[in-house]
Amino acid sequence: MGTLPFTGRVQRHPSMSRTAFHALSSPAGTPTFRGLHAGIKRATAAGVVALVCALAPAAVQAQQDLPIRIGLVGPMSGGSADFGQSMVNGAQLAINEINAVGGYLGRKIELVVKNDQGDPPVGGRVAEELVGKDKVVAAIGYCNTGVALAGIPVFQKAGVPLIVPCATGSPILTQAPMPQNMIFQTSPRDALQAPFVVGDAFAKGARKFAVLADTTPYGEAGLADVLKALKARDLTPVYVGHFPLGLTPGDAENMLSKARDAGADVLLTYTVGPENGSIALARKALKWSVPLTGPWPLSFPNFIQKAGATAEGTTMVQDFIAEPTTPRRTAFLLAYERAYKTRRIPVPMAAAQAYDSVYLLMYAILQTPPDKPITSAGIKAALENLDRIYYCVVTDCDRPFNQRDHAAITANMLVMGEVRDGKVGFANASDAKKAVVIETKK
Repeated sequence: MGTLPFTGRVQRHPSMSRTAFHALSSPAGTPTFRGLHAGIKRATAAGVVALVCALAPAAVQAQQDLPIRIGLVGPMSGGSADFGQSMVNGAQLAINEINAVGGYLGRKIELVVKNDQGDPPVGGRVAEELVGKDKVVAAIGYCNTGVALAGIPVFQKAGVPLIVPCATGSPILTQAPMPQNMIFQTSPRDALQAPFVVGDAFAKGARKFAVLADTTPYGEAGLADVLKALKARDLTPVYVGHFPLGLTPGDAENMLSKARDAGADVLLTYTVGPENGSIALARKALKWSVPLTGPWPLSFPNFIQKAGATAEGTTMVQDFIAEPTTPRRTAFLLAYERAYKTRRIPVPMAAAQAYDSVYLLMYAILQTPPDKPITSAGIKAALENLDRIYYCVVTDCDRPFNQRDHAAITANMLVMGEVRDGKVGFANASDAKKAVVIETKK
């Protein structure tokens, strides 16, 4: 955690734990680690929240009985539940940490959770509920690009900022012009992932790409990004396959046979977990050892479990791999384990990005002048000009957004992951070594 912008002697607010207070008021302004479990409290940004609250006037504290409502939308059921539930867990973990040290001026942060079922009409309807009946001041959400595109117009029209921590489709940030755009993104856009995975395969010798994409908005936008990335290298795919969700291994065999006949030396997929599993099983049935690679859905449990042993060696783009490479990441992983009684996060990227998104919202809320009400417009303006660094799990989040750029993740933060023994680790030893250094936005 970075040096805090205050001087003089600070008294501990009653809502603030002594551990957090002593960690944050040390002369160096940075926490020290006395064991990993103590490190969770010292490394967490919740202490910053409590400290700023302690310095606010009593007039604002009179509002402490009113919770601050933040919406969260994601698929808690259906084929996308893996990363939907991970997103919810990460966001709720951050909310719990913030509320444990007093919330904002004694006001609790309330997470209003909606299940969009991975269905666009439902995603639009629950967005209407959040900005209407639930009156949230901001929201986090969406794991599926098509569902996000159905909900974004609702938040945009209502003037409620939405941070997207999971869905990665390139159209997400292009639905409204700057500076009116209310949408922010803490997930790596496919405009970054597609050229990154193409570049990795190219560096390993691949030249004859077979691209398989589903017909959802996610698959279609991802395919466009891949074709653009290939064109930049003077390449065209030897085979392109399109398919609806629900792809079976038998249907996938037909496409893979055509890709093999076309001489493909790599398979690049743009779809979600279950369909990726069908492609891997079809590859096994054909006894074809061609490499399988793609964006982050190849890290999902619903792919790894369905594909079984055939998932081994599959590579995919990641911006966070669940290994304790820095104190901040160690603290997050241990906090998640303590909260959910498991060391294994189904989709670590979804959990970490949602966790970071909550804290970015909270830092924006903390910039509200003490004598002013918290508003959606104020939160948006603060997100575009955060006046202190929040040390994210994924990156350092030093001014992650501005009035012209609402994307927090840049290409230098990406690495390739690989499935080994049913788990995702670093594909390249060089990335594992560099992971001890937090990449900054470029």
